[in-house]
Amino acid sequence: MAAAVAAQAGCALRDLSALRAALLRRKRSAVVQLTPRRWLNLQEYQSKKLMADHGVTVQRFFVADTANDALEAAKRLKAGEIVVKAQILAGGRGKGVFSSGLQGGVHLTKEPKVVGELAQQMIGYNLTTKQTPKDGVKVKKVMVAEALNISRETYFAILMDRACNGPVLVGSPEGGVDIEEVAAKTPELIFKEEIDIFEGVREAQALKMAENLGFKGALRQQAADQIKKLYNLFLKIDATQVEVNPFGETPEGQVVCFDAKINFDDNAEFRQKDIFAMDENEPIENEAARYDLKYIGMDGNIACFVNGAGLAMATCDIIYLNGGKPANFLDLGGGVKEAQVYQAFKLLSADPKVEAILVNIFGGIVNCAIVANGITKACQELELKVPLVVRLEGTNVHEAQRILNESGLPITSASDLEDAAKKAVASVSKK
Repeated sequence: MAAAVAAQAGCALRDLSALRAALLRRKRSAVVQLTPRRWLNLQEYQSKKLMADHGVTVQRFFVADTANDALEAAKRLKAGEIVVKAQILAGGRGKGVFSSGLQGGVHLTKEPKVVGELAQQMIGYNLTTKQTPKDGVKVKKVMVAEALNISRETYFAILMDRACNGPVLVGSPEGGVDIEEVAAKTPELIFKEEIDIFEGVREAQALKMAENLGFKGALRQQAADQIKKLYNLFLKIDATQVEVNPFGETPEGQVVCFDAKINFDDNAEFRQKDIFAMDENEPIENEAARYDLKYIGMDGNIACFVNGAGLAMATCDIIYLNGGKPANFLDLGGGVKEAQVYQAFKLLSADPKVEAILVNIFGGIVNCAIVANGITKACQELELKVPLVVRLEGTNVHEAQRILNESGLPITSASDLEDAAKKAVASVSKK
């Protein structure tokens, strides 16, 4: 979201914006719905804890994974009003629907007893929003927080921007709404400040941003202090984006970060082990990451095994267009080794939904022969039980084809991507 806003302001994260646009086109056309994972994303409660630990002002809150814990949390808060929020990695929770029948993933109440009743209908049930798969995402935790009145809402974000060669502050006095719409309709309400990463946020820059966001009097200094603390957090945790919406003020004269999203640089995992240990992705995604594989599960039955995110999305699309449904998005990347290929097959074959595997490799950096050796080893040792369709093209492809042909394994070769998709779909249809 912040990247799109920065684009409107003339300072875009071009590659991220292009990827997001491509995904939105797929989502709107209902061809393939997926979200490639480039960065670690935390739940709201995890982001807020990080912020609180770094001196940023957030609401008082507790996290509960049972209805009884939620009830006890509400009692401990001793707040005049309480907000209960389902914790999933998807937007639009407030307008979502639970498989229990409960409407909305965000509720306000003044009664602790009601908190327990709401949690009973949230925890363990799937919440479907505009950003989740059609069957929704299971809610395992809820955040029980002090509800504060908001007299005014603004938007504030810090992000890394390659066009500016460093961090950028992005803000708008119009917060609490879809900031991309604000950027499109009233771009004059989007303000940005480029930061010298060696110097950091200057006091004058923080005060100027606070003023542009509409904070007045003592609130201007308070907002500037919060902006500097958020920037310190951004640097210390190796974030690629810290987005606060709304960044608001209360009738009592307090500046509060009411909702937050933080993205992290995967390359910094070695020095942010405690943060990356918070990862709540599916176990198979975490297992894939151990072998430098990018994996995202979907609800189909044809596994996709490819190299490159663009090729992965194209493969998913062409499977769908030929009447099939992709079971996953698995990207091998560039520096492929036989062990990676083996582990990838191990992950795919362990998925009970998978009824066929389509391998689509375009060898530029990747050596097709290495992939072929990995495939044959995996098929022999794992005793693959599902149809396997392989399309290889590029570096050392003739040697790769020889390896596959002489393996004696029941591998179906394909001449191109269209042929591969048709053969994979047909192999499932025969069942």
